[in-house]
Amino acid sequence: MRDAALERLLERFRAGEVDTDTVMQYIKKLPYDDLGFAKIDYHRGIRQGFAEVIYCASKTTEQVREIFRRLAERSDHVLATRANREMGMAVKDVVPKAQYHEVAGLITLGWKRTPESAAGEVAVVCAGTSDLPVAEEAAITAEIMGSSVTRVNDVGVAGLHRLLGELHRFEDARAVVVVAGMEGALASVVGGLIDKPVIAVPTSVGYGAAFGGLAALLGMLNSCASGVSVVNIDNGFGGGYAAHLIASQASAR
Repeated sequence: MRDAALERLLERFRAGEVDTDTVMQYIKKLPYDDLGFAKIDYHRGIRQGFAEVIYCASKTTEQVREIFRRLAERSDHVLATRANREMGMAVKDVVPKAQYHEVAGLITLGWKRTPESAAGEVAVVCAGTSDLPVAEEAAITAEIMGSSVTRVNDVGVAGLHRLLGELHRFEDARAVVVVAGMEGALASVVGGLIDKPVIAVPTSVGYGAAFGGLAALLGMLNSCASGVSVVNIDNGFGGGYAAHLIASQASAR
């Protein structure tokens, strides 16, 4: 990802619309911007291909709004995770084009359902409806980064025939995110049926002995299927991010 805002500023400088001082002021803040409560890393997009992602949990609404606004001034795509509705509405007040995704708890700028011709193809397979918030976090993360995403919901192992009837829908995916709580068995099942890398995301869904997702995490870590990697409990963002990187690298060959 190139610095689109800098390119536009340089084009305006070349056209004589802005002066040298304006350009220098922008360049001074290129590495990061120190707001006191946060140091915004503007080089993240250049180094890693996507702008710094805002983790909203434990931040105040005002902090989230200001960080998002600053990032939106310099990037066409911005993502904030673990956001509540109050944060979403506050961001929309200063960045009207931003969207709040209530199920996923995400705020996005520049998100859209990408076409099948996108750089990478990702599938997000969800065990149960209760796992949807984490699955949507993964799906939207992969989409805003540029992957096309196929969503396959409610195909947990309690009704295995549901999964078998959906396998054809994600056979072309280059990476598959499997989101499941309870005992987390779905990741092993999917991993044993396909020849794609599987990123398993355990969720905190389950009764007492699920220990807030620990049972699913351990089950996925002990998967007997080859090619299954595991991210942290409820980390749909991490799963979607990793799946996009895999899919985009595979499609570039």
